[in-house]
Amino acid sequence: MKTIGLIGGMSWESSAEYYKLINEGVHQALGGVHSAKSVMVSVDFAEVETLQKSGRWDEATQMMTSAARQVEAAGANFLLICTNTMHKMADEVQGAVHIPLIHIADAAAAAVLEKGIHTVGLLGTRFTMQGDFYKRRLADKFGLKVYTPIASDQDIVHKVIYDELVVGKILPASRDAYQKIILNLADQGAEGIILGCTEIGLLVKQSDCSLPLFDTTLIHAHAAVQYALKD
Repeated sequence: MKTIGLIGGMSWESSAEYYKLINEGVHQALGGVHSAKSVMVSVDFAEVETLQKSGRWDEATQMMTSAARQVEAAGANFLLICTNTMHKMADEVQGAVHIPLIHIADAAAAAVLEKGIHTVGLLGTRFTMQGDFYKRRLADKFGLKVYTPIASDQDIVHKVIYDELVVGKILPASRDAYQKIILNLADQGAEGIILGCTEIGLLVKQSDCSLPLFDTTLIHAHAAVQYALKD
């Protein structure tokens, strides 16, 4: 079994889900009392949020590459960034270490294509929805057509993530708002929805939506288990 490297803390709420899902996956695969071999460097999300809000992406990149080197030095055989937004600097993170990075968008796209879907809606932070680092990868590498919410809906999605989900607040009113936004994306032509923020799956479940949902936390964790157990 390979040792899984995790850059966490963005937020710790979703990082805890990663840890749980990865260990459950290894146990299901191997049985007995097996659990995952892993190391995690968990950053302070308050520092990350400050850099994001002020557009200091160079400093955020330095934080991520430093964390990646720590994970590698601790003995990880491969690496996950446990957040969608900070894949904005995925290339720089990969370039800073000698171990492979399992890209969250690649894992999500593979899950979408496995379902025979080629047109998706993307929910996430404003940085993920408005930036091209995520959408372009889905389109250019996997041929997916990607819709994002209208500006006012993006504001709602972003605000719920930063004001509620990252601090563990799960509010029915916010779930209702997300459901309406998902319906709007369906009206645009989306056949499935990528939950492109690792906290959204804490709020919205498949039972809340008629369209297929692709929870990137679950998908990324599953990809980590598969890679860890691959010969």
